[in-house]
Amino acid sequence: MLEALKRCELPQPFRIEVVDVDADEELVSRYDELVPVLAGSRNGGEPVEICHYFLDEGRLKAFFAAS
Repeated sequence: MLEALKRCELPQPFRIEVVDVDADEELVSRYDELVPVLAGSRNGGEPVEICHYFLDEGRLKAFFAAS
């Protein structure tokens, strides 16, 4: 998913932060079997799950369009 995300052309710049879900109990309880998961947040807000397992460009573009 990370490689697909790096190749994705989006209308705005974005920052990628790779996080080890297994190292955080809260993330394990939230995402558990959904790893890899792509979540995004706006202006430091709560993360929103965009997709999991594979990059869903449609949902990613919808996330950016809503901001």
